[in-house]
Amino acid sequence: MSQTLDLNATWTLQDLNAVAKQKAVLRLPSDCLEKVRSSRAFVEKVAADNDHPVYGINTGFGALAETAISAGDLKTLQRNLIRSHACGVGPLLSAEVVRVMLALRAHTLCMGVSGVRAKVIELLVQLYANDLLPCIPAQGSVGASGDLAPLAHLALVLMGEGEAMLNGKRLSAKEALARTGLEAIELQAKEGLALINGTQMMAALGGLALADALVLLDSADVVGAMSLEAYRGSKRPFDPRLHDVRPHPGQICSAAHLRALLESSEIMESHRDCDKVQDPYSFRCMPQVHGASRDALSYACAVTEREINSATDNPLIFIDEKGQGDAISGGNFHGQPLALAFDTACMAVAELANISERRIEQLVNPALGSGLPAFLAGKVGLESGFMIAQVAAASLVSENKVLCHPASVDSIPSSAGKEDHVSMGSISARKFAQVLEHTQKVLAIEALVAAQGLDLRKPLKAGRGVSKAHESLREHVQGLKGDRPLYRDIETATQWLRNHGASHVLS
Repeated sequence: MSQTLDLNATWTLQDLNAVAKQKAVLRLPSDCLEKVRSSRAFVEKVAADNDHPVYGINTGFGALAETAISAGDLKTLQRNLIRSHACGVGPLLSAEVVRVMLALRAHTLCMGVSGVRAKVIELLVQLYANDLLPCIPAQGSVGASGDLAPLAHLALVLMGEGEAMLNGKRLSAKEALARTGLEAIELQAKEGLALINGTQMMAALGGLALADALVLLDSADVVGAMSLEAYRGSKRPFDPRLHDVRPHPGQICSAAHLRALLESSEIMESHRDCDKVQDPYSFRCMPQVHGASRDALSYACAVTEREINSATDNPLIFIDEKGQGDAISGGNFHGQPLALAFDTACMAVAELANISERRIEQLVNPALGSGLPAFLAGKVGLESGFMIAQVAAASLVSENKVLCHPASVDSIPSSAGKEDHVSMGSISARKFAQVLEHTQKVLAIEALVAAQGLDLRKPLKAGRGVSKAHESLREHVQGLKGDRPLYRDIETATQWLRNHGASHVLS
C-alpha cells in the first residue's frame, strides 16, 4: 500500500523519496484550505484596488515592479509571466524529480501564505496523481527569485500549454490533460508568480540526492571494511577510546560501524602478531574521513528539510487574528541556503570517492604491501585483472574534483540589476547529483576489488558484517576467473549499492 502524505504536514527527505520512487498518495486536508481561502480573499481585494499598488499582485515584476497594472490586465499579466519565463534549456529533469517538484509546490502553497485559489493546489495534486509530468529542462535557473525558468515550465502545463510526459510519451500539455480528463485553469492575480517564485527544483533534485547520499555513507563504511580485510589491515584504529577523545558525531558513528563489521574476523586473527606498525591513511583514517562527510551531510539535510517545509514565494500574505491582511515583499525565494548546503554535500560525497579510489590502489598495486597478486589477476601478465577498473575510478574522482568548485560563490546580476545577487543553487544541486552518481560507481568498483581480495584470502573468513556484504555481492556478481569485460559488473555492483545491498548489512 502506498504511503499517504498530508500536504499540510512536516515532510522529511524520506518523504521526498516516497513521492519520487513509490508515488506516495498526496492528501489535501480540508482544514488547511481555510488559510488558503483567507489569503486569496486578501489578494482579490488588493487586485480590485487600482490606487494601491502591491508588488506581484497589481504591478509588473522584477525591474518592472514600479509599473502599475490595471485590474482588467491582471490575468494577461500572469499568463505573460509564465510564457516569458519558460525558457529553460538542456536535458529534461527525470520523472522522479518532476514528481517531487509538483508535490513540493502543492505543499508550500498549502501553507496559506501565497494567495492562490484552492483549485490551483488541487490541479497540482491531480497532475501528480495521474503521473502527468511537465517537461522541465534542467538548466536555466540562477536560483535568485527561486527556480523561475524550471517552475515556469511546470506552470505552463496548468495553463494547458507546454509539454508533458504521460505513460512514457511526450505530448502537448493540452492533449495530456484531455487524456486524463483534467482541465487547464486560467491563472488569476498573483497565481503565476506564486507558482514560479520558489526553490522547488533545486530542493527536489538536491533533496533526492541527499537521501541517496545517506545510504552511500553506510555503504562506504561497509565497502571500506571489506577492503581493510582484503588488505589484512588492523582494526585497532577504530578503538572507541580513540574516538571518544575527538568526539565528532560522524567519526564516532563510522568507527562503531567498522568495529561491528570486523567482529569475529579470522583474517584479523591470522596476522595479529605481524610486523606491520600502521596501515595507510585510506584504511586507518576511515572514521575521520567518512565521519567528516557524515557531519557535513547532516548539516545539508537539516537545511534541506527546513527548506521543503518553508514558504518560498513572494510576496507572502499574512492574515492576523482580526482578519486584516498584509502583503510583505521579501526574499524567501533566494536559494542561498540550499546552494551552500548542496555545495557542501558535493564535497562531502566526493571525499568518499577520493579515499575509496586510494583503497582500490592499495589492493591492486603489489608494491604497496597487500600481499595480493598484481591487479588481483589470476595469471599475472597474461591477465590484467582489475588494472583498468582502478583507472576508471581515478577518472571519476578527477571529474568530481572539477565539479566540486562551489557554484554558490558565483553571482551574475539579472533583471536589469534588480536581482543583483543570485545563488546559483540549481547548479549546486545538479553538480551534487552528478558527483553522487560518480561516487556510487567508484565505491562499486572498490566493492568488486575488495570482494576479489576476500576470495583470495579463503579459507580464512572475514568479520561477520564483512562476510555478509561479501556474500550479498556474490549473489549478483561472480568472482573474476580470467579477464572479462568489467563494465557489466560495475553496473551491477552500482545497482547493488543503490538498492542498499551494502548498507543493509548494518541494519
